[in-house]
Amino acid sequence: MAVDAKSVKELREKTGAGMLDCKKALEEANGDMTKAIEFLREKGLAAAANKAGRIATEGVVESYIHAGGRIGVLVEINSETDFVAKNEQFKEFARDVAMHIAAMSPRYVRREEVPQEELEKEKEILKAQALNEGKPEKIVEKMVEGRIGKYYEEFCLLEQPFVKDPDKTIAQLLNEKISTIGENITIRRFARYELGEGLEKKVDNFVEEVMSQVNK
Repeated sequence: MAVDAKSVKELREKTGAGMLDCKKALEEANGDMTKAIEFLREKGLAAAANKAGRIATEGVVESYIHAGGRIGVLVEINSETDFVAKNEQFKEFARDVAMHIAAMSPRYVRREEVPQEELEKEKEILKAQALNEGKPEKIVEKMVEGRIGKYYEEFCLLEQPFVKDPDKTIAQLLNEKISTIGENITIRRFARYELGEGLEKKVDNFVEEVMSQVNK
């Protein structure tokens, strides 16, 4: 069933789970708030939200260098304790995130980091596109809001489908690790460097190249 944004927001406020997780929970529960909360708890996502307020200042700075040194990534991922930072699951998660960044080239960690000026410019472009498609102006604003979600999915790390398992987002992967490990984990920041970035060069499919290295 279709889920309205108000219900998604309410569920998020009640559980602290991610927007996409809340939307999926409401869809699974046919809009029933109580059942949606139970769904999130069963998946461990509500439990992850309870840990989200805890301070995470330990962790690692993980690196990933693409074969031949053409792409380099540094990502800081924080945990609450140094003990967890040395946990193999935590380290594997950090490696996966660094590899994902190399392949998918996000610009920001989360949607709140997108500059307002950039967001407004994107909305203007999307509005012009909708109008050029002949859509009635009264529904254009709703269309723009829907399409801006796709923009977040493309450029915000937490909302991107995980390159090794596109059925889940990086945010969902993160919440799974929080629930499994039992500590708050945050992806704080990253830097991605690509050889010759900004210079004219041939177009390569880095997703395929990165995944070919992972699957060896």
